[in-house]
Amino acid sequence: MSDEFDYDLIIIGSGPSGRAAAIQAGKLHRRVLVIDRKDRLGGVSVHTGTIPSKTLRETVLNLSGWRERSFYGRSYRVKDQIGAEDLKARLHMTLDYEVDVLEHQFNRNHVDTLNGLAKFIGPNEVEVATEAGESTRLTAEKFLIATGTRTYRPDYVPFNGKTVVDGDEFLEMAGIPRSLVVIGAGVIGVEYATMFSALDVRVTLIEPRETFLDFIDKTLIQDFTHQIRENGVDLRLGSAVESIEDAGEHIEVSLANGRHVRAEMLLFAAGRMGATEALNLDAVGLKTDHRGRLSVDRKTYQTAVPHIYATGDVIGHPSLASTSLQQGRVAACHALETPTLPESPWYPYGIYSVPEMSTCGMSEEELKERGIPYEVGVARFRETSRGHIMGLEHGMLKMLFSLKTRRVLGVQIVGEGATELIHIAQAVLNLKGTVDYFVQNTFNYPTLAEAYKIAGLDAFNRMPIPEEFKVRKPARKAKPVPKAEAKADAKPAADKKAAE
Repeated sequence: MSDEFDYDLIIIGSGPSGRAAAIQAGKLHRRVLVIDRKDRLGGVSVHTGTIPSKTLRETVLNLSGWRERSFYGRSYRVKDQIGAEDLKARLHMTLDYEVDVLEHQFNRNHVDTLNGLAKFIGPNEVEVATEAGESTRLTAEKFLIATGTRTYRPDYVPFNGKTVVDGDEFLEMAGIPRSLVVIGAGVIGVEYATMFSALDVRVTLIEPRETFLDFIDKTLIQDFTHQIRENGVDLRLGSAVESIEDAGEHIEVSLANGRHVRAEMLLFAAGRMGATEALNLDAVGLKTDHRGRLSVDRKTYQTAVPHIYATGDVIGHPSLASTSLQQGRVAACHALETPTLPESPWYPYGIYSVPEMSTCGMSEEELKERGIPYEVGVARFRETSRGHIMGLEHGMLKMLFSLKTRRVLGVQIVGEGATELIHIAQAVLNLKGTVDYFVQNTFNYPTLAEAYKIAGLDAFNRMPIPEEFKVRKPARKAKPVPKAEAKADAKPAADKKAAE
């Protein structure tokens, strides 16, 4: 790397991908700087996104006694009166710990940090403006844009930060509402809607399209939809929003089909935009799409400008903290000309709703589109002994296998522990395992992972039997004819010959 620059690599953003890239660069003993506009490191993932929402979910499930209600009834609660402060207590402890760990990792790996708003002023130079009104200019040979996303806030929504909020403001609520409208049945909307339904809040989830979470297997979505409706979520699909009125004591939502929904609070969770507007990308010749996202080479994460990389949510799908961590590592290694292992082709997708969902590999719809012959294996959690012990009434695991190669093609799980269980499927998929793996191997008993064995046998018993396992009966030998019978048969033949 050249000494004519202040740094070998400057990273804009300290979310999962920026964090992973910075630590990787530090371990390679390179000069690396992380610039973040917030005064605390971690990005959206730590402060308003992944970690807070998952911490909130765990707190809700614990305080509400949700996991024990199948034994003790729907009225069971660990704490009778649950307030906003109860939800925030664990949240603040978790966030403080995450930031402390991140700062320690940066210090240990000699990663420099700077708080401020960065913008490009040349191909290899950025200007950073701090909250104190000061600015500084820094140069680097390579750059990584890891700025993530911001909430989409359309003009027709009367945001007020209290009763009409976006996904980032939602965590700062002063109290738990008795009724909630969520607009947008994407991942964020579904997660928050189902969490607050578990608190016995009356939730209406509105989605303008006729379907939701289309990247998930339809069988899973059907099972999930049944469960959340049974849990009290009023799911309105194909319901376009005409207007939203802040009436002070309540929020009034008018739908295109003529119906109205009234609630104490409204969460608008219909999409996010790439946080790139402040970067002055014109200075380096980069363009974004209509949602502020950058296009990259998905193997190296280089943008159209080779010395500038981009990773994480700012490049769009899959927009997961887990994949962002991988992208940051790969991008840093490529930028610093260090060979590394490529990303594996199959990664798990987790949705931390109530119940949670997770998938890995292809869905049944994808297999049909590609014309791949397949077989399905299904297991219900209630069929497992562990499921009975935990009081699980719902939950399923679905596996898809190739009829030609017997390989696992996709796994979908809905129910308790789905985001943990999926990693067994991920390993088998990436190692090109077959249905035989689940039949041959022993799973701990009793566990929810035993569902893999049940689903594997379910498919195995309907699939063609492999040649090596076919039972072949020995060929039947002709019975020897007794000598007396042979002589008797020979006499008529001799008489016939003499007559001729």
